[in-house]
Amino acid sequence: MRTTTPNTPHIRGRWRQIGTAFAATAALAVAGLGTAAHASAATATHKVSTKAIATQVAKAHVRYEKAGCGATPKKGFAACNALRVTGGTTAFMEKQAALKGVAAKTIKPNAASDSPTGYGPSDIQSAYGLTDAASSNGSGETVAIVDAYDDPNAEADLATYRSYYGLSDCTTDNGCFTKVSQTGSTTSLPSADSGWAGEESLDLDMVSATCPNCNILLVEAKSASDANLGTAVNEAVKLGAKFVSNSYGGSESSSDTTYDSSYYKHAGVAITASAGDEAYGAEYPAASRYVTAVGGTKLSTSSNSRGWTESVWKTSSTEGTGSGCSSYDAKPSWQTDTGCSKRMISDVSAVADPATGVSVYDSYGSDGTGWNTYGGTSASSPLIASVYALAGTPGSSDYPAEYPYAAAGTSALNDVTSGNNGSCSTAYFCTAETGYDGPTGWGTPEGTSAFTG
Repeated sequence: MRTTTPNTPHIRGRWRQIGTAFAATAALAVAGLGTAAHASAATATHKVSTKAIATQVAKAHVRYEKAGCGATPKKGFAACNALRVTGGTTAFMEKQAALKGVAAKTIKPNAASDSPTGYGPSDIQSAYGLTDAASSNGSGETVAIVDAYDDPNAEADLATYRSYYGLSDCTTDNGCFTKVSQTGSTTSLPSADSGWAGEESLDLDMVSATCPNCNILLVEAKSASDANLGTAVNEAVKLGAKFVSNSYGGSESSSDTTYDSSYYKHAGVAITASAGDEAYGAEYPAASRYVTAVGGTKLSTSSNSRGWTESVWKTSSTEGTGSGCSSYDAKPSWQTDTGCSKRMISDVSAVADPATGVSVYDSYGSDGTGWNTYGGTSASSPLIASVYALAGTPGSSDYPAEYPYAAAGTSALNDVTSGNNGSCSTAYFCTAETGYDGPTGWGTPEGTSAFTG
């Protein structure tokens, strides 16, 4: 029941992909704005039908690149699962243009913006049935974010994000925000890294968007090695976090079962991990049986009562949400799919398509100061960790990855039944279907009840 190292070890090569996606909501007149003043100013300009908005946002078409922490890691290290939009027009931008009756602007390549170009808190809360819970729940709960290296501007950037969207202050002074090293020090922090800074800003902003009343603990590992990141997870738990998000991953290895018991086996703690951004295939720590593996979706408008629908996020054969059958990790007792004899990825999912991406404010990234749009399963992992926090503290002997399985097939989860993330010999490993599938698990949140014991 619930009651530093001198040099970054990753390769900094960059690449771009073209992505298309559809996103909007019929329920909100203005998407992603946190204050009534913002909403009234935008809606007074132009009246437009839901169908017209859907038609406009279908034009969303973006270019994006792996974040500076996302290059293929060497053995024993992890990469972040964040993708930064560098050009084109996002679904958010298309929707705003439709509401105002003007032509959509475009994002200039490699240029941050002075205003948001992706979805904000009200979109996330609307899409996942969290508006009421986000308003009333989360006080006293701490969501921990584990990343590598230091973002020296983390607190200031978080303040900018929260101020824009009308969220309460979350600072060191008021006790809402804490930043520590993997040893728990608040003063002896790892070396700064502009690649991981973007990832950290994404994670912090997703917690703020989903659970604005939650406290946030940022634990910075001294490098992106599996051992240091795992040590940071342990530190987060030691400091009292009951919800820990890990937006990174690497190839599976025979060491994973050892890492499981050393770093990720924490009863009474909801630990989430990104499923990956390289389409079909398993990665670790998402393959750990002690974490909730989080896949990625793209959002579309719908005439249903929800106002949203989702499909598997896939841009190309090498770009999309991860999924698959682990080669090493044992199958947990609560996972009952029959095609995979070991741990199956994923458990649940949330938005990750960069074209339907989320707004992030970052002033230490390598590509300039300002508002950016990010996607990847680095967005979905902290989102799901925050849904767990909205649902309340896990039972002390529970492994909360099993909670959504108890709600499987109910209205507590939005079943994702279309799309795929590649080719596979066992259909549900890579293709969405009614009920459980690898890319999206049992689906996406509809409120919090699937995330409580």
